Amino acid sequence: MKVLRLFYVVSFLCILISCNQKKESVKFQVTNSLELDRTFETIELSKSFLNVENLEGLGIKDSKTGKILTSQLVDNDGDGTNDVLLFQPDISANSTKTFEVVDAVSDSAEAICYSRFVPERTDDYTWENNRVAFRVFGPDAQYRFENKLDKATLSSGVDAWLKKVEYPIINKWYKNDLSGKASYHKDHGEGLDNFHVGRSRGVGGLAFKKDSTYYISKNFTKYKTITTGPIRTSFWIEYDVWGPEGNLIKESRVISLDYGNNLSKFEVTLEGVDNISAGLTLHEKDGAVTSHKDETWLNYWQPHADAELGTAIVSTPVYYNGNEKYDTEEKDLSNAFMHLKAVNNKVVYYTGFTWSKSKQFENQYAWEQYLSAFAKKAANPLSVTLVKN
Repeated sequence: MKVLRLFYVVSFLCILISCNQKKESVKFQVTNSLELDRTFETIELSKSFLNVENLEGLGIKDSKTGKILTSQLVDNDGDGTNDVLLFQPDISANSTKTFEVVDAVSDSAEAICYSRFVPERTDDYTWENNRVAFRVFGPDAQYRFENKLDKATLSSGVDAWLKKVEYPIINKWYKNDLSGKASYHKDHGEGLDNFHVGRSRGVGGLAFKKDSTYYISKNFTKYKTITTGPIRTSFWIEYDVWGPEGNLIKESRVISLDYGNNLSKFEVTLEGVDNISAGLTLHEKDGAVTSHKDETWLNYWQPHADAELGTAIVSTPVYYNGNEKYDTEEKDLSNAFMHLKAVNNKVVYYTGFTWSKSKQFENQYAWEQYLSAFAKKAANPLSVTLVKN
């Protein structure tokens, strides 16, 4: 009996000591090796990196200030379990900051980074953040075009919605336009869609060059929303096989747009070719195509109605394969192209725009400085390392 009592006492003390032991948090450091301050760059923390079985209920704390940062959980593979924890640190030039993974209340921040399929407007897929908005066109719009029906669109180009407010506008603009309350082709104070795509590449659409001819796909055929939230929206789309005889191309994309960025990230999976080109429509050919020697960006700055518009593509040295201005008399087919080489059947690039009425950049020079810095950062991602306790 005494032995049994002693066992219970020892067990109770062990439980008490265990309950009062402070759980050690996972610490990690983020290092910026560039002579540029870094903001609005998203860090992805996986379960394997953090050595945890579950990311639910976890957040990020700045070890120095104690501030809990906005974060977002994402299930990239759609299996019902979150794969990565996202956050955006502010890191000064040539510096390192320490962060901790902590228990945190579920983040209820608004989904500023938002996307969705839009069946009420045939079948657009549209996405936005606090700075820009885009859309691409689906199979019903293509069917309508091929059968001479209304609300038809045949285009694999990327459309730009020129917003000048930081709050979400997608749902509002579609609702007002379809109800007849207010057309999104007119500016009612928040911006408008007056960007013509047609057969052009719009803002970063793809084409394949064989000999001297560029071939393009039709509309996307399948889609899947991956995530929306305060930091990122992303989705997957697929296209029917396309391209010239002898070079048939199978293509799918994961497109993501992060908070604070003017450029969407395109992660393209390709079969059938080892190179591809991303293009920017030249519209009326009254603008300037610009780039910089040894830098992996391409820009088209143009007059646009009563304002100015800059559209751009950025990649990294591993994929970049030069630029070309392609000028033709065929309607909508003049584009500025960035040529890209596939690595393990994959191409990654970034594409987006700025509109002078958004007042995000003072002028063309400021926009191109942004592109230059963006290219350097994309080629030199922030380094993340665990801190050993």
